[in-house]
Formats: sequence, C-alpha cells, structure tokens
Amino acid sequence: MTDKENKKKLMWGGRFSENQDKVLSKINSSIGFDKRLFRQDLNASIAHCEMLIEQDIITKNDGEKILTGLSQISDEFENSNFKFTNDLEDIHTHIEARLNEIIGEPAGRLHTARSRNDQIATDLRLWIRQSIDEIQILIKDLLTSIIKQAETNIDTIMPGLTHLQTAQPITFAHHLLAYFEMFDRDILRFQNCKDRLNESPLGSGAIAGTVFNIDRNYTSKKLGFERPMINSIDAVSSRDFAVEFTSCCSINSMHLSRLSEEIVIWMSEPFSFIILSDSFSTGSSMLPQKRNPDAAELVRAKSGRIFGDLNTLLVVLKGLPLAYSKDLQEDKEAVFDAYDTLKLCLMAMKGMIDNIRANKERMLHYAKCGFSTATDLADWLVINLNLPFREAHQTTGEIIKLAENSNRTLQEISLEELMKINPKIDENIKNVLSVENSVYSKCSFGGTSPIKIKEAIDLAKERIE
Repeated sequence: MTDKENKKKLMWGGRFSENQDKVLSKINSSIGFDKRLFRQDLNASIAHCEMLIEQDIITKNDGEKILTGLSQISDEFENSNFKFTNDLEDIHTHIEARLNEIIGEPAGRLHTARSRNDQIATDLRLWIRQSIDEIQILIKDLLTSIIKQAETNIDTIMPGLTHLQTAQPITFAHHLLAYFEMFDRDILRFQNCKDRLNESPLGSGAIAGTVFNIDRNYTSKKLGFERPMINSIDAVSSRDFAVEFTSCCSINSMHLSRLSEEIVIWMSEPFSFIILSDSFSTGSSMLPQKRNPDAAELVRAKSGRIFGDLNTLLVVLKGLPLAYSKDLQEDKEAVFDAYDTLKLCLMAMKGMIDNIRANKERMLHYAKCGFSTATDLADWLVINLNLPFREAHQTTGEIIKLAENSNRTLQEISLEELMKINPKIDENIKNVLSVENSVYSKCSFGGTSPIKIKEAIDLAKERIE
C-alpha cells in the first residue's frame, strides 16, 4: 500500500505527510470494543442519510445508493460476514470504508454535516437506552422470583437482626420484600436515567454545529429521541449520561451484593436458615461435606468491579476541558463492562432466589433466642401500665437481666418474679412474649404481620405489572 493510499484509508489523513506509528495505531484503536455499537451506528447513519435527502443536501440518487449499501452492511453484520481489521480504528471508519467498497464515491457524501464526535455520542446514547430496557426486564424477572418466595414464606418466622444481633421476630417474606423495594427503586433510577439521556447529539458536528441546512428534529424523531440536544458543545463532550447509567448499575449491584451476603450468612453454620439447590451450589475439591454459595459470593465480589467502572468514568471526566478529547474513547469499555457484569449478576441472583428453600424450624428456633420479644414487653408496659417508654425500657432491661442470669427465656420467667420487678404486672403480659404473637401484632402499614405481608405482596404484583 502506498503512503497516499494509507493516509486515505485513515479517513482524516489529508494533511499528514507521514504514516502513523504502530504504537499510536494500537493505542488509538477502539474497534476491539466499539464494534458492538454497529447497530446503533448503522441506524444513526440511515437516519442521517434520509435527512440529507429530505433537505436536498445530497441527491436522492446518491442517498438511495448509500441506504442500499448500509442495508447490505447490516446484513453482513447480522450474518457475521462483516470483516474487521485493526487497520481501521473504530466502528465508524469500518462502516464508511465498507460502504465505499460497495457503492464507491457516493459513500463519501454520508459524512456531510456530521462528525465522529456527534456520531459516537449518538451511538452510545442509543446503546445505553436499549441496555436500560434489557436491565429493567431482568430486574422485573428478579422481582417476580422474590414475590414467589415471599408468597411461600408469609408465615415463616425468623429473627430480625440489627447490627447482626437479634432485634425482633419478623417473617422471611417481610425480609425478602425489603429487597423488592430496593430493586423496584433501581428500576425507577434506570428509567430516570433513560429519560434524561434521551436527547439526540446527531447534527452537532465536531463542536460548533454545521453550515448545512440540516433538520435535527427529523433525525431525533427517527431515532426515538425526545428532542435534539440544545448545545452542540455539550452534545459532543458530555458523558454524564454514561456516568449516571454506570451509577445506576453500581447501586443495583450494591443491592445484589447485600442480598448475596445474606444468602452466604443464611447458608452458613450455625444459621442454616436456607438450603440452596445443587444447581446453584458448588462443592469442595477436598472437603466432601461442603455446599458452597459460590454464585452469591461472586455476585458480591463483582459489585466491586462495577464500582470500578463508575470510578473509571469519573476519573476520565474529572479534569477534561470542553469539548471533545480522545480521552472520551475510554468511556465505552467501562460502560460495556458494567452492563455485561450486572446482567450476569441479575440472572445469577434470580436463579438463586428461585432455588432457595427456607429451613422454617431453624429460623423459628433462632427467632425465639436473644430475647427478641423484649420490645413487645416494653410496649405492653407502656400500653397497660401507662409507663413512660424510657421507664418501661428500664423495667424490661431488669427482666432481661433476670432471664439472662438464670439462662431462661422471657416466657420462662414466672409471673411472681415479674411482679417483684413491678407489682402492677399481671398475667396478660404472657400474651406478648411469644414470637408468634409478636409477629402477628405488627399490623401497622409496612409491618411484618402476615396480614400486612399479603397486602404488600398484592401491591408488589400490581407494581411490576
């Protein structure tokens, strides 16, 4: 290949007199990862071409040749017949070079009134928009699995923990539905992100717009955007939409990690609150008795990877002046990795939730430990003896100390002993000391009572539908 042919191949080599160094070619190339934007780049190119025809910026004859060529390239991509080469640095140059091979000179007219700067910004917004749709579906699938598990465990009593110490008895369904709320908010976060990014940069050019009489409303509508972006500088250089998307991925991943940690704890001794099926457990190469929650541990670990993707974007952008700089090429790998990792983690979590079986006897046993109904006792003193809560708290503490010193539960303390601490206590206090009564009494909105849990499940079903 002659020097002239090499510079022409670069698409931008007209003013250069020397060939590109191999090291520069390698660091400058993004085709290894941005080739996954081919659908978005083709769709944006088609919309741009149609607009150029409508505005009489290119002839209808040239435009139809371009559209026919783009259609052929699309078929080649879909049939895995498109050939990539490291000699062409990105997806845009690949498509333009191939278009030139197919239709010749008219291919060069496609790039009229646009820059790779607004091309890539458009492509990435289109890709993230589609990815949000896919992630929302996966989260909804997980929510459906959580609801099914909750329905199975409406009456399953377990210890509710704070500081990983026994606090109050709750139901397993109530605990699971807490994660429903977190993941449901994640869906809304992704939706808000999608709504904000749904503006079109196409037609902004390199930085200042264009002298051609383009119709940005046309291309915006054609690509499903709400509107064109107002400022051409902002359009080509902003990546806050990518940061926000990766932030949403990070928050969702953080919630997955918290649930993963619960699964690890629930499977461990001495908890043994759940059994995870063989399909989502692994064994040990040395220890034949082991059933390891590797899927949960990996979901927990991969949250750090997604957090790293977010940090990568923030660091790339933090000192970047306007407008476009090549630094922005580094945005895509972080975005792609966050999406790929989160997608896998969501599928893994759904699989685990579907394959969990609660050890109800074990949960109930530990719910009865640790004086979990102490707050019920204090509340009884407030309601029935009209004690200020702080005094009731003090009295309850004395009763717990008595039980603790004698290695008994609260239910095992006799009425006579209770009356020595406060003579006004009567036999009705025994009604609040069982974990079953404690759970069923929590009938406030959002409480753990099975009655309220059934209502919450019905509401959850309506929300995901």
